[in-house]
Amino acid sequence: KIEVELLVPVGDWKPSAAVLEVLDSIVVTIFMALMATTFGVLVAAPLSFLAAQNITKHGPAGTAVYYATRTFFSVFRSYEPIVLGLLFAFWVGFGAFAGVIALSIITVASLGKLYSEAVEGIDPGPVEALTATGANRLQVIWYAVVPQIVPNFLSFTIYHWDINIRISTIIGYVGGGGIGYYLAQMINTSQNNKAGTAIWAIVIVVWVMDFISAEIRKRYT
Repeated sequence: KIEVELLVPVGDWKPSAAVLEVLDSIVVTIFMALMATTFGVLVAAPLSFLAAQNITKHGPAGTAVYYATRTFFSVFRSYEPIVLGLLFAFWVGFGAFAGVIALSIITVASLGKLYSEAVEGIDPGPVEALTATGANRLQVIWYAVVPQIVPNFLSFTIYHWDINIRISTIIGYVGGGGIGYYLAQMINTSQNNKAGTAIWAIVIVVWVMDFISAEIRKRYT
């Protein structure tokens, strides 16, 4: 008769190596989305005024600037995120830097379109009133346009950060860094347990970010 004694160590709960790796990649993904959204806002906000016909489309020069800016937004909005991610991954190397560049371009084009439509949808009354008092174009924009568009700009920005979390996962899958890149590596090397952990992490983060962005938009817009 043979007896076997199995000893199982008992102690505090410790995260597995897969969990630690996934958390690290998730943090990279969140900051990729945050950096791309910040850069997108800084570029798209001023460009949106050039793409708003009630601000820019006056005279031949203004009309040319308006259509050029609109064309820029339309062209880059037509590219799929995965295509830009793959393109920049080959140009600058695989990693988060390529992902941030691709995501930033997409963000500029998308937010620029949304911002410009918000500018075009303002109440013309304050603009006409300030213009009648002799205010210059910059004063009209600052005192009559900006106060009307701040709530919409804030709502679009928060919403797009939420979107960028999801897009960064797709971009990362083709070499753009973050959790998507980690997931691709685990699938390609048949490490299914780590791939499953990454998928669950993506689901949880997307759900949490969707909830947070919705709460922020309800409170501040």
